[in-house]
Amino acid sequence: MTHRVLFAAAVMAARGGLLCAQTEHEKELEARIAALEKRLAQVEQQLARSAPSHVTTGTAPPSQVAAAPAPAPAADHAPPPPVDVNIMMDGYYGYNFNSPLGHINLLRAYDVTSDNFSLNQADLMLERQVDPANGRRFGARIDLMYGQATETLGGNPNNEPRPQVYRNIFQAYGTYVAPLGRGLTVDFGKWSSALGPEGNYTKDQINYSRSYWFDFLPFYHFGFRTNYSFADSFTVGYWLVNGANQSEDFNSSKSQNFEVVAKPIKTLSWTTNYYFGNENPSIVPQYNPGVPTLPTQPGLSTTVIQPAPNGLEHILDTYATWNATPKLTLLLEGDDVIHRLNANSAPQRVTGGAAYARYQFSRKFAIGARTEYLADHGGLYSGVTQTLKEITVTLDYPLAAGFLMRTEWRRDSSNHPFFLTSTVGVLSKDQNTATLGLVWWFGPHVGAW
Repeated sequence: MTHRVLFAAAVMAARGGLLCAQTEHEKELEARIAALEKRLAQVEQQLARSAPSHVTTGTAPPSQVAAAPAPAPAADHAPPPPVDVNIMMDGYYGYNFNSPLGHINLLRAYDVTSDNFSLNQADLMLERQVDPANGRRFGARIDLMYGQATETLGGNPNNEPRPQVYRNIFQAYGTYVAPLGRGLTVDFGKWSSALGPEGNYTKDQINYSRSYWFDFLPFYHFGFRTNYSFADSFTVGYWLVNGANQSEDFNSSKSQNFEVVAKPIKTLSWTTNYYFGNENPSIVPQYNPGVPTLPTQPGLSTTVIQPAPNGLEHILDTYATWNATPKLTLLLEGDDVIHRLNANSAPQRVTGGAAYARYQFSRKFAIGARTEYLADHGGLYSGVTQTLKEITVTLDYPLAAGFLMRTEWRRDSSNHPFFLTSTVGVLSKDQNTATLGLVWWFGPHVGAW
């Protein structure tokens, strides 16, 4: 203990000596440091007093930690949901090696003219998509169309009593997803038909030209359409419509369709449709109407057909798409159509199918091919009894995003002379065409239109 006291005394004596040796400058530095330390302590105390009350330290359990303030309630008048605006332009130059009279390619839905720069279609698509997951159960879509395709889809007086009224409206329908199970989708209006695998918009097809079956099967319907998915791999649908390609009904009957879509594996989709109804008119349309004789719209007819035809049309349509590899897609279609004018009439029948293949060689190059067979018994499709075949090869080259160039060679053939030539009264069993198509599209819509 005595040694410790002596040691401490010695240390204090040494320190005192050193302090005495300090200069006035060193004392001034120590004073400044002390002042800074005091100021720092005051700042820390002020920060501690201003900290939010819900900030905690340590390891308090979550139940004791105050929740963050709730967000402010949304405004009463939220901005309306966005509407997608999409546009497309589809044009082509085609050459028919028969040099047909009138530059006409027979049995073509869209590429109808030869040796001609042509506008297939210009489209404006407006869409408000449904989104049930986020509470948006109502939607709508309108597709306006102009160009040659308009005459094929909306201007045909064979089906439309008043084609001039609906000519440029390809689609116009509203959608509601009812909160039943996985969601029951109900559409009402005019919409593109699901009979056959091909559709209207060229960018979504394997080939530039369309098949005989696209040209023959219904393009669109007007009425109700419903579908329900029992699982991701199984969907059923039901339609109740005016008829095939009828915006306004031309008889007192309604047509129906039952649809089943199965996806047994992720890469395979199989669709089957059974469509039936009376597709015979019971009124005589007034085309190019003048001043109405009754207080109503022009073109509405009171001239009826007696007795009204009561025969039915039955369409069995099935097609399957298989993505065999990421680059190879295969598609197979089969169809059987029976039509009667009256219940006891002899039937007209069209049977056959088509096969497709598409291979994506690279990001910038793909090739698509189609071959088909159509037996027209009674001339329901072409006007004469004949057997039709065709083969098509299409090369795809996208020049940029939303800009596609397609070159195509196609050969049509019949077992009877049918196709136009350059000589009046002389028909050919064959028709060969070469086509260059250019397609532009813009807008936020993702996937097939």
